[in-house]
Amino acid sequence: MVTLEEAFQLLKKLSDAFGPSAHEDEVRQIIVEELERLCDKVLIDRWGNVYGIRNGKTDNKIMLAAHMDEIGLIIDKIEKNGFLRFRPIGGWTEQALVSQRVLVKNVKGEKILGVIGVRPPHATPPGEERKLPELKDLYIDVGARSREEIEELGIRPGCVAVLDRQLSRLGKRLVTGKALDNRAGVATMLLALKMLENEEPYMTIYAVATVQEEIGLRGAGIAAEKVNPTFAIALDTTIALDVPGVPEREHTIKLGAGPAIKFMDGGRIGMFIAHRAVRDFLIEVAESEKIPYQVEILLGGTTDATAIAFRREGIPAGGVAIPTRYVHSCIETLDLEDLVNSAKLLARCMVRAGPELIEKLRDIMVK
Repeated sequence: MVTLEEAFQLLKKLSDAFGPSAHEDEVRQIIVEELERLCDKVLIDRWGNVYGIRNGKTDNKIMLAAHMDEIGLIIDKIEKNGFLRFRPIGGWTEQALVSQRVLVKNVKGEKILGVIGVRPPHATPPGEERKLPELKDLYIDVGARSREEIEELGIRPGCVAVLDRQLSRLGKRLVTGKALDNRAGVATMLLALKMLENEEPYMTIYAVATVQEEIGLRGAGIAAEKVNPTFAIALDTTIALDVPGVPEREHTIKLGAGPAIKFMDGGRIGMFIAHRAVRDFLIEVAESEKIPYQVEILLGGTTDATAIAFRREGIPAGGVAIPTRYVHSCIETLDLEDLVNSAKLLARCMVRAGPELIEKLRDIMVK
């Protein structure tokens, strides 16, 4: 059994690591080390997806997908007075960035501390309306006074940055920090494999930590083509709106009420509806194992399941999500109990996925 403290320590190691999209090296190394202890084989593909392969009794494959990248920033201009202008990697809101500390990785791989600044409200001319800052108004201050000092620090256009924040406890069971989207999904996958150490699953497990989800679900599509699984489960966070100012009608996902089983989501690239056999299997396992769960119908985001489902001849796919408040900020917050229950649900699914489920997922032969 995995304790809340074990879950916290693993999540902290993953959350604190540096890893914006296409620069996942640091977090990938942590994942590789964990998978090497839990799997029979570990592979890394040409784009950096990590595959932990756990042999089963048959060649039927379960693919688990949890993206390891986080949203970040990329430097696109160095001003003559030493300030850095940047563009987003992934979906930020300006309010989440103002007055934050950041770590900029220079060309040598060193992390340089900086702060995100904006014109102070005191500088607003009399009579002019104070407006929320736009991304173009923000800059990074690393304490340099000139472009030459920036060059001495090894910072160039193209260097990337993430927010400087460490995972901390919040009350008895909650934790808060950066990159819980989606280091929480990665932690769920690793904890579930740990729960399976003394089990022999019927299917072979492909636990995949994917790259570049935040900029278009890139890695998952490559991985789905490579693995071609019998079915897949994407692991990610989902938006918990059980906070002040949000109508009760929208409190569909809450912290502490268990993992969210995906029915539907929708982002800029269209709606995704989970494969019904996969969805029903997840619910059946949750109910029979007495694991609390919630139903996820999310409008405004999607997961790796979307990129996996319609590859090759079609891959039945569903999702399990960890409820998280304040997503895409440096204070993302979740309940460790939800994290452990998500891992428990995933572990029991891997054990119970057998011939009966495979039969439901086959093409139907019409006589």
